[in-house]
Amino acid sequence: MARSQSIILLVSAISGLAATGCPSGGVGDPCIPEDEYAAKFNGFGVDEANVESRSFQCETRVCVVNHFQGRVSCPYGNSDATNTPHGACYIPSSKDAVTASVPPQLMARRAENTVYCSCRCGGDDTTAKYCSCPNGYSCSTLVPNLGFGKTNLAGKYCLKSGTEYNGASAKTCGADATSICDTPGTTANMNPGN
Repeated sequence: MARSQSIILLVSAISGLAATGCPSGGVGDPCIPEDEYAAKFNGFGVDEANVESRSFQCETRVCVVNHFQGRVSCPYGNSDATNTPHGACYIPSSKDAVTASVPPQLMARRAENTVYCSCRCGGDDTTAKYCSCPNGYSCSTLVPNLGFGKTNLAGKYCLKSGTEYNGASAKTCGADATSICDTPGTTANMNPGN
């Protein structure tokens, strides 16, 4: 009798979780957008927002780029793939150099605050399952519905609180000695094969 009660409780718990929509676990985990695995990709623009909806790096399968400049894997950028103060940029987990000119990241919009795993928490699609944002995140519009028919990416996403985009300072990583953008535990712009 006790075993059948345990099974009923387990089934009830699983059913309850399924009714709440998509899980928000993994929101905030770092991700590198797929575009960065192309040698000729010159980086994202600070005036745009991007959603990668099939990211295998994210438990949520969603990697957002919230008004970020450059490449996550190349904080100081590069002008010709060989001559920069911090070395050439390389394709993540590769010995292949980036061949495009890449702008440096902006100090006010660093990757750890603008590029990460997220989930869609609201929108116009009445058939979609939306997540709840964890503490420290707000459900904010990232991709407006422009009325072109498809709404599968338009809507609100869990974004780090306090990272709303209202324009950004032009100060870039590496502009001076106070603009160091290395993230602890990483080797910015370094060839992983060396």
